[in-house]
Amino acid sequence: MPSFYEFFAGGGMVRAGLGDEWTCLFANDFDAKKGMTYQRNWGADGELHIGDVKQVKTKQLRGEPDLVWGSFPCQDLSLAGAGAGLKGERSGTFYPFWDVVKALIAEGRGPKIVALENVCGALTSHEGRDFEAICKTFADADYRYGALVINASLFVPQSRPRLFVIGVRADVEIDPALLSSGPIAPFHTAALQRAFAGVQGKALEKMLWWNIPTPPRRSKTFADLIEENPTSVVWHTPAETEHLLKMMSPVNRDKVNVAKRAQRRMVGGVYKRTRLDEKGRKVQRAEVRFDEIAGCLRTPAGGSSRQVIVVVDGDKVRSRLVSARETARLMGLDENYVLPKNYNEAYHLTGDGVAVDVVRHLAAHIFEPLLGADRQKELPRRERHSM
Repeated sequence: MPSFYEFFAGGGMVRAGLGDEWTCLFANDFDAKKGMTYQRNWGADGELHIGDVKQVKTKQLRGEPDLVWGSFPCQDLSLAGAGAGLKGERSGTFYPFWDVVKALIAEGRGPKIVALENVCGALTSHEGRDFEAICKTFADADYRYGALVINASLFVPQSRPRLFVIGVRADVEIDPALLSSGPIAPFHTAALQRAFAGVQGKALEKMLWWNIPTPPRRSKTFADLIEENPTSVVWHTPAETEHLLKMMSPVNRDKVNVAKRAQRRMVGGVYKRTRLDEKGRKVQRAEVRFDEIAGCLRTPAGGSSRQVIVVVDGDKVRSRLVSARETARLMGLDENYVLPKNYNEAYHLTGDGVAVDVVRHLAAHIFEPLLGADRQKELPRRERHSM
């Protein structure tokens, strides 16, 4: 059974994606509230450590992991952030995370696979220098590595493109079928190719193009995930819904009108934006999308980032905040996953997470084939030692 450490673990969505065939040896997160949710869902067998990654010591880490996963904070790399990049207080935690990886390597316990996840802003942060720095850390540690941009919308009805960088220890055999001779769609985007064009030297020599299949066509739409009687939020009053509609531009009200004629339930995600009106004045507008997917879940620092939904059934139009359970469904979590009772805490947990189905896809098509081939390679050695 393969094993893993999960850093910046949140509520354990990577653990959910890897599945029961994987053993978690260690999990870490700074947020105690997220840690409580982690324990509610995964038990308290001692693998979870709450605290700053800077304080993690290898003596706390049991075993020799096959995989180390790090979904380090994205705020300083996000296009919506302040642009501090890897020098920022939050995204800069990448470096103490990597110090742990380096310490494991020095002890002869270096993981066979290291996987990173972050926002796509990491590709362009500081004109690509932050991405090159990440690549260099892999190469300097003698890991071959490749990157993929995967949008969770391939699996769940949520627009959530994320960058995944996956490195493999030098002595681990890689089946040629897992690699491509060059970039291929949809996972090697133009932005990713531009970022790799800025990588030089040893880091470029260690770079790979991972080759994974696209998943089957997604069958569920945003409307399929909607709760009729949510417990974490309430439906807006008719007056509140009317006010929301009045905040829309003529084009956005036209979208609602055409949804009324669809002859099926239509669900639109709404974001409030500051726009210029026809007289050049700044006004707040409600902008809606009816493309069968939710907008990207973002952590609600104040409230403006929480998605409002508009549900259209013929001439009936209702609105409310997206519910906590709906956010969990949009991340691929199953119905048994226990969410925090507080709405903001639940939204923060899911909005900070990694889509479960994306992790499972990477596990099925990269991690497990790599580890399977490596175990086959090790088998003759074990047999020789037993003779």
